[in-house]
Amino acid sequence: MATPTLGIDIGGTGIKGAPVDLETGTFTQDRLRIPTPKGGRPVDVADVVAEIVDHFDTQGPVGATFPAVMRNGTALTAANVDRSWIGTNAADLFSKRCGRPFVVVNDADAAGLAEMRHGAGKDEAGVVLLLTLGTGIGSALFIDGTLVPNTELGHLEVRGKEAEKRAAESVREEKDLSWAKWAKRLDEVIAAMEKILWPRLIILGGGISKKADKFVPKLKTRATVVPAQLRNAAGIVGAASAANPAE
Repeated sequence: MATPTLGIDIGGTGIKGAPVDLETGTFTQDRLRIPTPKGGRPVDVADVVAEIVDHFDTQGPVGATFPAVMRNGTALTAANVDRSWIGTNAADLFSKRCGRPFVVVNDADAAGLAEMRHGAGKDEAGVVLLLTLGTGIGSALFIDGTLVPNTELGHLEVRGKEAEKRAAESVREEKDLSWAKWAKRLDEVIAAMEKILWPRLIILGGGISKKADKFVPKLKTRATVVPAQLRNAAGIVGAASAANPAE
């Protein structure tokens, strides 16, 4: 087994981490979850990240996800965390706090990296699109296995609204939509994306992927649509993959 790489998934409500065997895409120890500090300020989040790093006996670079557009480790937006993150170099902050090199990537991009390396997108060539369906809609775009970062396709306008405000899983729950009605909305969103990108494969992630049989057969997409395979592990596995892309 290769030396495990620590992956950390930073979310608006919880921060989770585990060492990952990048040959198999599996955890080598049980995951540790700590609630995200109230307000999600940089210094407080860094303290929790350090607690997770100290909990596991790992070496080498650490990968982390972050719910923001990320460029060279710097957050350019802030979702469900304090706005003081905008312009903060999260990779440097965590590295200085923990004494370890850090790679920090967008959370949806991390899920995509995990699925392309170990899940539904493994060995897939051409254009592959991953959509995470949850509170919003996250996206990760790949061309011949290479990530095009920070696509943020959930903000694409469909019928005068952002895509995620029409077809996120949270919208289905809030409006108590039937699977058929929600699938119709999701179909419209995917159709708008297909007009631009023409993916050959679309991977649907988020917790709702466990119920793919209830809505995927109702979709009328050009591309093949499949549920994500790594589910709740995708963020951690993808973060670790970003930290050690060649391992």
